Amino acid sequence: MANQPTIAFVHGAFADSSGWSQTMTALDTAGLRVIAIPNQLRDLASDAGQVRSVLDTIDGPVVLVGHSYGGAVVGEAARGSSNVRALVFVAAYLLEHGESIATVLDPSRFPGGELGPDTTLGRPFSLPGSGDEVDTDLFIRVDDFARVFAADLPFDVAWVMARSQRPLAVSAFTGAAGSDPAWRHLPSWALVAEQDKAIPPAGQRWMAERAGSTIGTIASSHALMVSQPEAVTATILEAVASLSA
Repeated sequence: MANQPTIAFVHGAFADSSGWSQTMTALDTAGLRVIAIPNQLRDLASDAGQVRSVLDTIDGPVVLVGHSYGGAVVGEAARGSSNVRALVFVAAYLLEHGESIATVLDPSRFPGGELGPDTTLGRPFSLPGSGDEVDTDLFIRVDDFARVFAADLPFDVAWVMARSQRPLAVSAFTGAAGSDPAWRHLPSWALVAEQDKAIPPAGQRWMAERAGSTIGTIASSHALMVSQPEAVTATILEAVASLSA
């Protein structure tokens, strides 16, 4: 047990850590330590900094897992980390220096994404301690949530997810990645959701190929951590096995 890595999970936008529950339970049963790190969804740099602060408190090796925008966060958070040994990207963004999740995928090259102005709702909020400065929280409209994010989940599950989603600030949507992403120096795995309407599957594959990730695919929606937890678990176990190979 002492030599086993800790599996650290970072959720993405419009979701929360509960989405990892089935995979976390399976990995715990397999004898692995697990932790779900809350993603603040406020700004890429500060979100990564918050995740890194948690990583710094974990003894021993870590396999860091990110879903969706959480992939961008883990790519930043693991840069220069002394204990992260592998990265797992689950229907996720893998950003290069200067890219944001708003800019990395050209819709003319990677069509099929339905996450955009027609399916999202913005709610302005004041930034703490900034006077009149405001940002905007982005939500998926509840009538579009199941189709865009969770099309392969039962109605009642998607209904709850739509109404309990955590919003993404525009600052996080447009925040650019720093130089030297962690995936340049760490082995990585990417699970591509082939029926994803939030991040086009071809775009997921292109980012993963660019990063040199070991790529797997699954016929699922963007919410594959909930609808296909066995596939997520299997991908993580591949990464774990590589550490002792």
